[in-house]
Amino acid sequence: MTQPSCTSALRRPAVFLDRDGTLTEPRHYPSHPEDLVLQEGIGPPLQALQHAGFALIVVTNQSGLARGLVDEAAIAPMHRRLQELLARYQVQLDGIYLCPHHPDGAVPRFSIACSCRKPAPGMLHQAASDLDCDLPSSWMVGDSICDVDAGNRAGTRTALVGPQPLAGVVPTLHRTTTAQALSAIAALEIPPARGQDPYAQGARWPPHPRAPRPPALLPKEPPYPSGRPQPSAHLRAEGPIRDF
Repeated sequence: MTQPSCTSALRRPAVFLDRDGTLTEPRHYPSHPEDLVLQEGIGPPLQALQHAGFALIVVTNQSGLARGLVDEAAIAPMHRRLQELLARYQVQLDGIYLCPHHPDGAVPRFSIACSCRKPAPGMLHQAASDLDCDLPSSWMVGDSICDVDAGNRAGTRTALVGPQPLAGVVPTLHRTTTAQALSAIAALEIPPARGQDPYAQGARWPPHPRAPRPPALLPKEPPYPSGRPQPSAHLRAEGPIRDF
């Protein structure tokens, strides 16, 4: 007998985050761990969304790999650095998905047209499948038209980050900074009782059953609980790359 499929009520919502210019400060083809610097003020809203049961997932185009501007061996150290920076706020990522492709690249195995490079929704679809996320309940947050388009194509709501709205794109919301966008999402998604401990007895808003325990209960070192897989430097020539 066929088992019933998981309903959206049992799937986690997610916040999909662009990396460069959204989660971290903009850099031109960052290629070293020290190039990654978190945007100011993002720790508290990310922590609030994590407490409420949202998966936090990075989806990033990295055409520098296809162009030969970023070495493959640099990816794992950079994402370890990203984990360490977020762990200072006791925030955990549920996954990092990376597209290394560009059809005009210089590295043959990455120089292809693909279905994962944003604005294509391939990374969001893959992450939702891998992590059992409900796309209509999720958000895509980014600083470019391709981020908003990827979210729209995947069926998420979208938040555009930047000083001005962009012509030709209509996000669900627009804010000047990533911290403001994440705070607006948290205000929309978490009821007014969000200041109450969601794990306290009698809480009005229990977190999703798959939500992680509060960060205060998580070990600070290493940044993930023992046994959680760490990022891998292995890159594939087709499809998005999931680092952990």
